Amino acid sequence: MYAIDEKLHQLQVADTPIQVGLVGAGQMGTDILAQVEGMVGIEVPVVVDVSWERAQAACAVAQCERDVICTDDPEEAIRAIRAGKLVATTNYKLATSLPMIQVVIDATGSPEMGAKISLTAINHKKHVVMMNVECDVTIGPILCQMARSAGVIYTLTAGDEPGSIMEVYRFARALGFEIVAAGKGKNNPLDIYATPDSWAERAKIRNMNPHMLVEFVDGSKTMVEMAAVSNATGLIPDIRGMHGPSCNVKDLTGVFCLEEQGGILNRTGVVDYAIGDINPGVFVIVTTKHPRLISSLVQRDMGNGPNYLLFRPYHLCSIETPLTAAQAVIYGEATMQPFSYLTSECITVAKRNLKAGETLDGIGGYCYRGSIELAGVARQSNMLPLGLAKGAVLLEDIPKDGIITYDAVELNENSILLQLRRLQDQLLEHPSI
Repeated sequence: MYAIDEKLHQLQVADTPIQVGLVGAGQMGTDILAQVEGMVGIEVPVVVDVSWERAQAACAVAQCERDVICTDDPEEAIRAIRAGKLVATTNYKLATSLPMIQVVIDATGSPEMGAKISLTAINHKKHVVMMNVECDVTIGPILCQMARSAGVIYTLTAGDEPGSIMEVYRFARALGFEIVAAGKGKNNPLDIYATPDSWAERAKIRNMNPHMLVEFVDGSKTMVEMAAVSNATGLIPDIRGMHGPSCNVKDLTGVFCLEEQGGILNRTGVVDYAIGDINPGVFVIVTTKHPRLISSLVQRDMGNGPNYLLFRPYHLCSIETPLTAAQAVIYGEATMQPFSYLTSECITVAKRNLKAGETLDGIGGYCYRGSIELAGVARQSNMLPLGLAKGAVLLEDIPKDGIITYDAVELNENSILLQLRRLQDQLLEHPSI
């Protein structure tokens, strides 16, 4: 079996590069385009966004060398691709259904669009690379099962923090270490009541959409990402919302250990995060009872125990995503995927006093934030998953910091995301946590 760089080179020499359909030409999508331009054995012949102009702009920034043609027509798109051109389109079904496309990357960030893109791609037997973690924590298990039934791969991406954590986690688990904790460094200040208005200026300076920045600042993104890790590993949040201590890399093993060892944990085998100099890194804290291994770890400057730190000091976000697409096509393997059930749920918490009749806005907005809870607890208390909140109409008042439940909202019955979530809840086993 050839390594991935060798396989990509072979595909290039054979003139049979992997064909990727990219949906979403924002910051993530543009990075993917730019990275693929410097690779061999892989191409992006279709780029999708809400307008031709946005898709064209991404191609220009990425310095794509092929001629770009704008069309939403499948037959015209096929002719253009066969002629060596790059298609910019507003029709996501071109990326998910054209015959030459092998793998689809969802870089939209919209849970509802993620449901539509994934379902259509799987129906056309395309592999799915899910960068849309908000969608994954809502309906990842059912999408993964559908993909398996269709003979294709559903996978989260390398480079994003969950995928980077998974890389270190698999290394530790393969070596037989006991996992104490897995987590990330939070890369923004934490303000759980942040709104797009209060962060608009800083978003402008960073050339970011204010809603996207707020999703990071109010903690929702961290909760979503660690819920994804939990659902792919079985590791659990120690408490609702996790601990999120302020500490640095050198402190991690002393903070993320059991209370009786001087740490903050009630149990081992948890997901969490920390605020300090850890960002942009991710970590897995391990332990072992074997005296020989303990001696060897000490000799290798891994600390004096009982816990030891495995630290990946970077994650390259969408720059690494093409490798996940290649891995799915070449080896039929996923970087990361959820179990057939949810271990953790990302729940919906009011940022302010909400009134009956209000329509909830999106993640990173003014109404709510995400938090992590055990799936069993969330299910028993009928807590509303974060991914389903957008567009829901409140049927009752919710106090600031109150948990929004299914009973408190009227949902959009036409939502594909909601229909898949209901199917997931009905068909897939929920073990007791």
